[in-house]
Amino acid sequence: MALLGVNIDHVATVRQARRTDEPDPVWAAVEAELGGADGITFHLREDRRHVNDRDARLLRETVGVKLNMEMSIADEIVAIASELRPAQCTLVPERREELTTEGGLDVVRHHARVSSAVGRLSEAGIVLSAFIEPIADQLKASADAGFRAVELWTGAYAHAKTPAEKSGALSNLAGAIEVGRQVGLEVHGGHGLTYRNISTIASLPGFSEFNIGHSIVARSVYVGMREAVAEMKRLLTVHAPVSGLN
Repeated sequence: MALLGVNIDHVATVRQARRTDEPDPVWAAVEAELGGADGITFHLREDRRHVNDRDARLLRETVGVKLNMEMSIADEIVAIASELRPAQCTLVPERREELTTEGGLDVVRHHARVSSAVGRLSEAGIVLSAFIEPIADQLKASADAGFRAVELWTGAYAHAKTPAEKSGALSNLAGAIEVGRQVGLEVHGGHGLTYRNISTIASLPGFSEFNIGHSIVARSVYVGMREAVAEMKRLLTVHAPVSGLN
């Protein structure tokens, strides 16, 4: 069964809507752990639109499971991550106007800059993952750049409108998982995954981890973070591949 990383960014989004001190994403991380989260993910953006430096520091001090920091390759953020030393950093593209991370990091195009950031972060003892689209050349470039893992963008499947689009997206993901295996990368998945669409993705052999945020945070409004995480964990268990690469 794939592990579950819970992204707590959107707890901070609610807090920042009123520029107050609640809800606290650090408290949310504790509740997520109690619900069974295998990891906590947060994105420290350059504009600090949701998670801020205080949150990042306290998460590093209090999270007991794997702490995964999503980040751009900006020098300032790389320096912060090198000092903070979370268990894992996932390098992602970042645009100021986007609501959330859309699409994957172009490791092929930005290979030199990405490799430099990977080198600096690896020296700090951090495991590196790349958030990329399920394209063979991107996986191969990620392995060459020194990444230990990749998180495949599952948005094409999550946003598919027709059975043909869904089938094509799943085929691309399955192919990318195989390429990842061939080049020695651990393969994670994330973006747009919900309680309604996770079953098919979770049943694909080869994914070792899923990072899910918005859907869990939305569900927690009704049932609490602990129960929302437990519900997603149960779905991953029920729909885990019977056999395969996991």
